[in-house]
Amino acid sequence: NGNAGFQQVLERLESDPVCQRLSLKSFLILPFQRITRLKLLLQNILKRTRPGSEEEVQATQAYDALEKLIKDCNENVQRMKSTEELIYLSQKIEFECKIFPLISQSRRLVKCGELTALDYSTLSPKWKVTTRPIYLHLFNDCLLLSRPKE
Repeated sequence: NGNAGFQQVLERLESDPVCQRLSLKSFLILPFQRITRLKLLLQNILKRTRPGSEEEVQATQAYDALEKLIKDCNENVQRMKSTEELIYLSQKIEFECKIFPLISQSRRLVKCGELTALDYSTLSPKWKVTTRPIYLHLFNDCLLLSRPKE
């Protein structure tokens, strides 16, 4: 998004009839779609092979290898999404002191959301309740509380 030259070239390529007006994302997702289609194909082959035959053994081995490949792909996609979330969050959060490295290979964001903190003032004779928004970021190894910049 920050590189105007790249954006112009990308728009020109995506509008080209050869690309059939498909976006870059659609081309990037194609290999994953093919892998899942291969899985369906192998399932159909397994249904039609004779039980106990050499073809069934080979098709089962191919299916198991494909299952492992799909599992690895999904895990890598999840890892990349998690890293992207951490990068985005590290750009949004400002620490008073930089002793907490937010981006880590082993860290992943589990859940985040906004809550309302209630502050009770005990200085006045009547209880006064004030509210302010706070954000909770639950990671697999810690909990981070943040508040909007004033």
